[in-house]
Amino acid sequence: MAMLIPTEDETMLRDAARGFLDDAAPVANLRANRDQGRAFDPDLWAEMVKMGWAGVLVGEDEGGSDMGFAAANILAEEMGRTLVASPFLSSAVIAASALRAAGRPAGAIASGDVTYALAVDEGPKFAPAATAMQASADGNGFRLSGTKTFVGEGTSATRILVLAKAEAGLTLFDLEADRVGLTRDKLDLVDSRDHAALTFDNVQATGEDVVGEVGQGLAALAPALRAGHAALAAELTGLSAGAFGITAAYLKERRQFGRRIGSFQALQHRAAHLWCEIEVSASTILNAGRVLDATPDEADLAVSLAKARATETANLAVREGVQMHGGIGMTDEYDMGFYMKRARVAAEWLGDYGYHAAVVARARGMAA
Repeated sequence: MAMLIPTEDETMLRDAARGFLDDAAPVANLRANRDQGRAFDPDLWAEMVKMGWAGVLVGEDEGGSDMGFAAANILAEEMGRTLVASPFLSSAVIAASALRAAGRPAGAIASGDVTYALAVDEGPKFAPAATAMQASADGNGFRLSGTKTFVGEGTSATRILVLAKAEAGLTLFDLEADRVGLTRDKLDLVDSRDHAALTFDNVQATGEDVVGEVGQGLAALAPALRAGHAALAAELTGLSAGAFGITAAYLKERRQFGRRIGSFQALQHRAAHLWCEIEVSASTILNAGRVLDATPDEADLAVSLAKARATETANLAVREGVQMHGGIGMTDEYDMGFYMKRARVAAEWLGDYGYHAAVVARARGMAA
């Protein structure tokens, strides 16, 4: 149990992040993004870059802060509390992990000069191994043809990590987002974030664009997915805490029958149960970060457990939040609806509960 106690440095990072985000990125910032039709607040992202957040997983020799996975999870969790939209997950966590593991430079991520999107999904469910998009041989290079959907930061990213099927097997490519033949179409999902469908029409790629080895795309992608699963789980846990916070505040203010509804025992029991679930999920996030920092190649169980647990907790948190707010919980005037919408989208991205529960079951010898 001692390992699940945050260190002094982790506590300081969390406090600093929360203080900054509460002031600079309340939920009103997400509303502004939606109303202005922007993917994220560029000024907010610039501040995050200055604080070293974009380089949290980039080596110091490249200008990164190299704080590690546990620190990345702390930042993601605090962003989840106020529903911060930014390239953090796709660029600072997923792309930086993939590039670093493959020995490719990632300093441009730390400096904020580039942002990345991950193009993996092709159908309604997360299934990297079933990738069908073709990378046909073309001289010494390739021609990429096919479609990807549910691409986070898909319209705003300046570079794309894309998984395609070459003759030698699945291969991961790193391409400029404006490469000839690549079309990006915005998807209007309920969480008011930047998602896109990408179409590749004979997009040219060279050997220099390959991340890792040709035919070893899943191996090259594995470090990125492990980091992404953990950070997204952290965001969902922060989202749960944020939803619980505004719900608890509402219970203390709303009056019925001459009493604050927070004094009703049935609601107290439900709130207490939710708080306990959030605390347990937070422990799985801390554990996932510690395992990733210590033995990243052995972190599949820890990160899938965290994603599955955080998904279920977030679902409970937003359902309870909406119900305890009553009918106003789903109105646009109140923030709770934004938490519910983001929880639904994040639950599906990078694998839903069923996907990660299956990973946990196999790791524990409970499934074939």
